[in-house]
Amino acid sequence: MEVHSFFLHLLLILLTARIFAELATRLQAPSVMGELLAGVVLGPSLLGWVEPLDAIRMLAEIGIILLLFDVGLGTDVRRLISSGRKSIIVALSGFLLPLLFGSLLSYGVFDLPPLVALFVGGTLTATSIGITVRVLSDLKRQHSIEGQIVLGAAVLDDVLGVILLAMLYEFSVGGGVSLINVGKVMIFIAAFFVLAPIAAKLISLVIKRFDDVSGIPGLIPTTIVSLVLFFAWLAHVMGAPELLGGFAAGLALSRRFFLPFGIALRTDAEFASKIESQMRPIIQLFTPIFFVMVGLSLSLHQIDWQSSFIWLFSLSLLLVAVLGKLAGALYIKEPWPVRCMIGVAMVPRGEVGLIFAELGRISGVFSNEVYAGMVIVIALTTLLPPLVMKLFYASFSKQMPVVSDR
Repeated sequence: MEVHSFFLHLLLILLTARIFAELATRLQAPSVMGELLAGVVLGPSLLGWVEPLDAIRMLAEIGIILLLFDVGLGTDVRRLISSGRKSIIVALSGFLLPLLFGSLLSYGVFDLPPLVALFVGGTLTATSIGITVRVLSDLKRQHSIEGQIVLGAAVLDDVLGVILLAMLYEFSVGGGVSLINVGKVMIFIAAFFVLAPIAAKLISLVIKRFDDVSGIPGLIPTTIVSLVLFFAWLAHVMGAPELLGGFAAGLALSRRFFLPFGIALRTDAEFASKIESQMRPIIQLFTPIFFVMVGLSLSLHQIDWQSSFIWLFSLSLLLVAVLGKLAGALYIKEPWPVRCMIGVAMVPRGEVGLIFAELGRISGVFSNEVYAGMVIVIALTTLLPPLVMKLFYASFSKQMPVVSDR
């Protein structure tokens, strides 16, 4: 492709993603769904104006790494500890049940290969805390009992999800499931999560020192993006997916992160806030490209919609995706309205589910039909829970506990 044509395609991606995201938000839907729809409209499924070229894929890769950096940056490990056993129960059951039943259903009922079945189950484990937090904030319930439990559970869910993603990546590269590969990945991840935060904290001190004396604006975003890309490269060298490096960098630079094994490096909250505010425009520029790429990669014309497979597959996994998260909330001791809201709040897959699905597609594990089915499930589990949460609160607000003043 000539340079001017690439510029035109990138222009269409950015503007269309923004317009559709704005429309989705005004319709009370998550903005990520608008960006996904923008890719479907621009791509081979509808208009065919934009192709998923290698240059766009590279920008999308940067977007996904920055997206995981943003997830790590917003991860509050202390919240998991303060919310205690209930959050751990919700997170573990909501992670294991969809993984187990999604994999067994794919393998036993739909006769998919073991690796494909594991990818399907892994995709169903995801929870998009960003969507849930937004709904809870709109309803002014982020400090409620259910809000605190959900936010704590989402921290553990994020960490478990990234670890599982690293394992699935290794399986896809290695050509199958292997206990040796599992052990290798776990060793690499353990070493990476111990060493990377310490390195990132030390590097951030150097960045802060130079930022105080620099006479040129833009030092923080330049150095932080460089740090994220370095961690992504380092993760690849250690045998893990690049996006794991983005997550580790964000987690280490979060003002709410504490180092393991009692190692304490003083965190400058003001500097951490400066990192968040100056990185936000860059993240918001690149991450829509990733979600548009997901839509561009989905060719709806190549799917046999007359086949019963796509409908049975999507409906079955949708039930597993919803019930797996709801079941986790039923184990804790809270009033039934609170349990139901916790379960519903953990259902949205959103951007995290799309990351799993896209990794399955680009690694050649997912066929077009399986990929389409997963995108359908992710879309429905992202769109429906916010509506259910708002209707539920409107109907049962008098039975819900009073929100704390924190």
